[in-house]
Amino acid sequence: MEQKLDQEYSEEIVLSVQGMSCSACATRIERKLTRMPGVEEVAVSYPLRTAWIQSSSREINVKQVMKLIEQLGFLAHVHQSTIEDMKQEKRLLQRRLLWASVFTLPLICSMIQHFAPLHGLMNIIPNWLFAPWLQLILATIVQFIIGVPFYISAYHAIREKLANMDVLVVIGTTSAYLYSHYEVLRNGLDGIWQYASYDTAALYFESSAVVITAVLLGKYIELNASLKLQQEHDAFAKLEVNETIVERNGQLQSIRTEFVKVDDIVHVQEQQYIPVDGFVQRGEAYVEEALLTGEQGLISKGSGDRVWAGTFQAQGTLVLLTTATGHQTMLNRIRELVRQGQRSKTSIQRQVDKVIRWFVPAILLLAASTLLCWIVWGEAGTLSEGVFSALAVLLVACPCALGLAAPISLSITSSRLVKHGLIVKDASVLERLADVDAVIFDKTGTLTEGKLSISYLKSFNISRIQLLNYVGALEQKEEHPIAHAIQMELRSQDARATLVPKVERLTSYPGRGVTGYIANHQFIVGNERLLEQHHIKLPAYIVEIAAERLIHGETLIYCIQNERCVGLIGLSDGLKRSAKKSIALLQKLGVHAIMATGDHPAPAYRIAREAGISEVNAKLLPEQKLELLQKLQANGSIIAMVGDGWNDAPALASAHIGIAMSNSTEAALHAGHMTLLYSQLTSIPISIEMSRMTVRNIKQNLGFALVYNSIMLPFAALGFLEPWMAGIAMALSSVCVVFNALSLHVRLNRAERAVESV
Repeated sequence: MEQKLDQEYSEEIVLSVQGMSCSACATRIERKLTRMPGVEEVAVSYPLRTAWIQSSSREINVKQVMKLIEQLGFLAHVHQSTIEDMKQEKRLLQRRLLWASVFTLPLICSMIQHFAPLHGLMNIIPNWLFAPWLQLILATIVQFIIGVPFYISAYHAIREKLANMDVLVVIGTTSAYLYSHYEVLRNGLDGIWQYASYDTAALYFESSAVVITAVLLGKYIELNASLKLQQEHDAFAKLEVNETIVERNGQLQSIRTEFVKVDDIVHVQEQQYIPVDGFVQRGEAYVEEALLTGEQGLISKGSGDRVWAGTFQAQGTLVLLTTATGHQTMLNRIRELVRQGQRSKTSIQRQVDKVIRWFVPAILLLAASTLLCWIVWGEAGTLSEGVFSALAVLLVACPCALGLAAPISLSITSSRLVKHGLIVKDASVLERLADVDAVIFDKTGTLTEGKLSISYLKSFNISRIQLLNYVGALEQKEEHPIAHAIQMELRSQDARATLVPKVERLTSYPGRGVTGYIANHQFIVGNERLLEQHHIKLPAYIVEIAAERLIHGETLIYCIQNERCVGLIGLSDGLKRSAKKSIALLQKLGVHAIMATGDHPAPAYRIAREAGISEVNAKLLPEQKLELLQKLQANGSIIAMVGDGWNDAPALASAHIGIAMSNSTEAALHAGHMTLLYSQLTSIPISIEMSRMTVRNIKQNLGFALVYNSIMLPFAALGFLEPWMAGIAMALSSVCVVFNALSLHVRLNRAERAVESV
């Protein structure tokens, strides 16, 4: 029994990690943590400086995980705020960069001695700047004080029999420093007091210092870009309320929001964010819900209305009955989906991680081969050139450019999609979305408003109120829009004053209806398929009435009592305002739109005509929707499925991209790969266009990184690059990748404007 409980146990540990220098560090942490017994899954993000650990063992605790990470040479602590952690790391890096620049600037003057055309400038530069003792002191401070984190990181990497960018930096800069140190002291202490000049042995102290400063500058620019992205990503954090007023035992008390319980009475004042999900008990107010629902402007809220945590109460006061708090609120569920997307990786990223794992060892081997080639085939007296060519190889290689090629671009796009109401659960979705060539839409609640209303109601041998009560009782636990429409009609007819009948042996048939027993009478409430399944035959006059209602495009629900039809309900629904534009945009992108619905053909074709969809599949059971999807996939199509009900869940899970509406059932929300918060269907073609631009941007970044290394490494090996040049080139390559990724902002803005113009 105890073993079974351990198997069911699951805990997520979230830690902030400082000290990572590149994606190879993140990969190293992942590999080490994965080996811990009881760890199911690990994801470490270098841009976000965060580690997520999913544990299935009670024996694993946070301290053990933190200790293991610290043994690898990184600083780990319990995650509080990614933004605050990144700000702290930025401040530390800023100080290191400032002092490195101060001590490196005088050394740059000595570079003049390496360029004969600039030797004339030595007459206007103070001689003491060329003094070997000054260069030695300044370079030592930069190398072994400011640069000490590089050594710590390199030591831990080598101890784990791995290598990262810091290993290259340490070997290259230390070699340049030691070579210069040797040149200064090879003639004894007297050489320290002599002034360096172009006719004496060249010193390369500036090479090591410039490389360290350039790398720090590159890291600072990378971190600053990541911080800005995270601030955009974490817009939901600003909506959380720390304290709220709760009514308990007739008294009002202010408590931390974490301590609010379900069914607590919460008071919200004007100009405050709502702290919990719930229903309005009393009061009236205007609430801004744009971030969660996409509805612009203020929405009136009164008794019985639903409200969500994170929405802003602009005017009025409300008293709420709490239905969800803490991690169960819609706001925090959305935040968790965003985090889930952040910690996932695309197939491109996983392939790059494999390349980075072998990149540094390959560069070390190439540098050693370069030195050996210069020794064997170089002319006499070219050993120093061979040494510096090998150092240039070490310093010019840039694994960071590869590691940064995808994460920043993906973060930009996922944060932009959040603004359009799309939450990406898995980063690989953005990669697959670029190849989508067909989108299957459910009808009710997806293409239509989902706010069905009863447009026709006919009872046979029972009263209208009885019919509504029977149907309402059977549908009261259903989440489909049809059930909601019936409940709304009950309230409007004031039938709620009647006692709701007790239902026994209730059975739900997704896509068809429900059955149950009320006072020992069998009731069947559903569509024609449910009637056929139970071998119910309708009288001719009811068939005629149904045919007439179908001409109007209504969705029909039959109520059967003891195999006799006692009621017919017709429901109507309107097309979403954004549906027609969404279909037009998809067609412009070359994406085929398909409708797949369990509804009758008549209302399905009416909605399809209004939306501009040419292919309609009606009267489909959940398994038939899945069969349609699999048939299209077998023909080579990349399919996105958009739906919101229980009957859509199998297709959502099996599609290449499953997009669940935020008003979805729990099954649909869990099955979808993306969640659409708003009712704006134009977000779907926008997401496809954005994903295509993102994949192109990532490929550009990877192409630049690969071309850069392919060109610069041979140049360095052949002696065309000084070590300091190689170091600067390496830092600039990372910066170029970052700026190209950031340029995606501009391209996405253009794409959004193009969509708005359609």
